[in-house]
Amino acid sequence: MFEFEQFESDIKHRQDELSALERALHLEAEQEELAELTKKTLEPEFWLDPDSARSTQKRISAINNKYDEYHRLLATLEDLQVLYELGSEEDDKDIAAEITAALKVWDRDFEHMRLRTLLTDEHDYSNAIVTLHAGAGGTEAQDWCEMLYRMYSRWAENNNYETQVLDWLDGDEAGIKSITFKISGQNAYGYLRSEHGVHRLVRISPFDSSGRRHTSFASMEVLPELDDSIEIEIKPDDLKVDVFRASGAGGQHVNKTSSAVRMTHLPTGIVVSCQNERSQIQNRETALRMLKAKLYTVAKQKHMDKIEDLKGDMLEIGWGSQIRSYVFCPYTMVKDHRTGCEKTDIEAVMNGDIDDFIYAYLAGDKITK
Repeated sequence: MFEFEQFESDIKHRQDELSALERALHLEAEQEELAELTKKTLEPEFWLDPDSARSTQKRISAINNKYDEYHRLLATLEDLQVLYELGSEEDDKDIAAEITAALKVWDRDFEHMRLRTLLTDEHDYSNAIVTLHAGAGGTEAQDWCEMLYRMYSRWAENNNYETQVLDWLDGDEAGIKSITFKISGQNAYGYLRSEHGVHRLVRISPFDSSGRRHTSFASMEVLPELDDSIEIEIKPDDLKVDVFRASGAGGQHVNKTSSAVRMTHLPTGIVVSCQNERSQIQNRETALRMLKAKLYTVAKQKHMDKIEDLKGDMLEIGWGSQIRSYVFCPYTMVKDHRTGCEKTDIEAVMNGDIDDFIYAYLAGDKITK
């Protein structure tokens, strides 16, 4: 019977936590906003501006998803309260086990929703454009770059996000020299911006016949995919556009036409490229979106109102200290040097289990703002 008495306290505690979360989520205010937005969609001229219409529908969907998720958590607690009352009468061990399992799932879902309240930056809701670059170290670093791409692909899959490769450069013997990919889904950028920086690998290299331990580095850049509501003027004279033949990842195919696009912003020296689409026009459009995202992000970081105020010498990339270390030998541990978060199950991390690192960063980032 003691176990059921504890359940009563556990459920009450979670009800209090959910009530506090409701206030933090501003659900009541958002329902008023939802009513206004829904009314807007019924206006005859709504679709005359397709970009604005899509933005409005995206916001409606986000509000509805948040509202539905909150009420699923609320409904689960109500069901557990009924189940507790039923099980406590008979001291049913099977019901006790069912409640224990349900509370564990509820805690996970609640934590995910609570941490979304930390996503308050302007573009946190956006898709993420991610670029990985292998550092110095040849094949070992290029293999590390591919390992990171696999890790983030698994993370995206685990969170029901879509991954689309936009550009890549194969390694000399193995791995990837660089790769750019988009992860699409609500709040993808908000979560992945915590991963921006240098990632360090320590292991016995499979490419070293002497079996020595190697340290390798790869950098990760994360940008939000901007919607059309953000206007960034790029002068045609400031662009250098080169076209080349696209090749499939791993040499799967080579285009017979020059469909891939490399775009250079001359005032800053920023270079982007895209070869995912077979159409040169589509690759050019994607590359331009990537360039705008980079220019916007850098200008925002430098507190500049105009893109033309950026200078190339401000954009030099240096290998600062790593944000995270992945140690395979002589022990196994992944440690984030910004938050102190550690995990010893390195295999799980490399299979996409990085939520603890992301949440620890977001919580700390919110506190320092």
